[in-house]
Amino acid sequence: MKKIQMVDLQGQYEQIKETVNTSIQEVLNTSSYINGPLVHEFQADLEKYLDVKHVIPCANGTDALQIAMMGLGLEQGDEVITADFTFAATVEVIALLKLTPVLVDVDKNTFNIDIEALKKAITPKTKAIVPVHLFGQVANMDAVMGIAKQYNLFVIEDNAQAIGANYTFKNGKKQKAGTIGNVGTTSFFPSKNLGCYGDGGAIFTNDDELAHTLRGIVNHGMYTRYYHDVVGVNSRLDSIQAGVLKAKLPLLDSYCNARRNAARFYNNAFSNNPNIITPTTKSNATNSCGEICDVCDCHVFHQYTLQITNGKRDELHKHLLDKGIPNAIYYPVALHAQKAYQDSRYKESDFPVTNELIKTVISLPMHTELEKEQLEFITETINQFIK
Repeated sequence: MKKIQMVDLQGQYEQIKETVNTSIQEVLNTSSYINGPLVHEFQADLEKYLDVKHVIPCANGTDALQIAMMGLGLEQGDEVITADFTFAATVEVIALLKLTPVLVDVDKNTFNIDIEALKKAITPKTKAIVPVHLFGQVANMDAVMGIAKQYNLFVIEDNAQAIGANYTFKNGKKQKAGTIGNVGTTSFFPSKNLGCYGDGGAIFTNDDELAHTLRGIVNHGMYTRYYHDVVGVNSRLDSIQAGVLKAKLPLLDSYCNARRNAARFYNNAFSNNPNIITPTTKSNATNSCGEICDVCDCHVFHQYTLQITNGKRDELHKHLLDKGIPNAIYYPVALHAQKAYQDSRYKESDFPVTNELIKTVISLPMHTELEKEQLEFITETINQFIK
């Protein structure tokens, strides 16, 4: 059995090296390193894939969130509601822009923003909601969009972990994650389902006016060189990364399917273990398919995350490392408890689910190159330890 990787980027590269190398060589031959032809080609390809009018590439996923909020014209003190259980970048940009982050608890089944907690958090100062499609599963966008419409709020989708996922509305309509709200953002960090070989990100919208504003912001506020119409930043996707992404994009659906197949194997292997809760994806009532989402398309399993209910999560983490099985705890500290984001408004009783998850979750190897022998070894090791 070959060495198990948390994410096997080398193995993935071996399958596509000829196409990737050709794209990179094209950039080297033309020396169009910034905003070159491959950036525009990838942008057009991604617009077609997502069925969205505008894709604005940028330097990374954190920039994408910040630029989206800048483009919407949010002002200092405006409240932006997001989930407590996620990576810090989501709340980081809210604070950087001198907006007011409002953290709320998550759903115990999907780990995505809790709709009732979201409703309770709305005040006259609330201006936007940032649903995070955590670990590859789309948040309850029927409910989020309904609330946003009721209170006239912006919706900024943090789609860093769920590119390629489809969301099925209650009326049966399907739409790609990241294209549902006013604006969506993603990251092309190497370990993402669609990742480049450095940093990269993008912003999505169907709003022509907003897209125009965003295109200026990513390029120092310029539409004509040396004429600065808006306050901007320097955040551009470089041509080499665009070339890598252009090579990978046609394979994104197959990558997502490979992850679903691995998730299906994990689910089956742990189905009879009373101390393990596998990812619950059928409980999101907004999915009209009514199926467990590891056999349909509303989850792309950027991470495969278990809950260990017998108090031995930390012991399992060490045991797996001792056995040569990489694993990770996303996330060990809730955002509301982080030194940078503590606030007297928050009470521990506001976050019962998040406070439980940080004690129980553990993520297993999940990528496109997982082999049956590796999956068998991982699951047998866990089942023997957690009984």
